[in-house]
Amino acid sequence: MTSKLQVTVPQKIAKQYGIRPGDDIEWIPAGDAIRVVAARTASGQSTQSERQERLRLFDLATERQRQRDVKRPQAPARERGWKREDLYQRGRTD
Repeated sequence: MTSKLQVTVPQKIAKQYGIRPGDDIEWIPAGDAIRVVAARTASGQSTQSERQERLRLFDLATERQRQRDVKRPQAPARERGWKREDLYQRGRTD
C-alpha cells in the first residue's frame, strides 16, 4: 500500500479476473478479512462507453489541475542557512 492508500493488484490475479487499469474494484468487509471484488456491469463486463467516460473525466480533472498549477506562483528558493549534509552530522559528538 502506498502513502496515498493505493494498492497494486498482482499481475497474475489481474489477468485471471480481467482487471485492467481504470477498472473499479469494490472493497467489502468480510468479518476479519476484506473481500476485493471487480465491479462489473449487469452483463459482467465494463462497457467501452463507461471506460471512455471515466477516461474523459480523468482528462478533464488533469487539465483543471494543470491550470491551477500555472496560476499558482512558485515561491523563489531561499537560503535556509544549512545544507542537507549538515543534518547528517547534527547531534553527533564524534
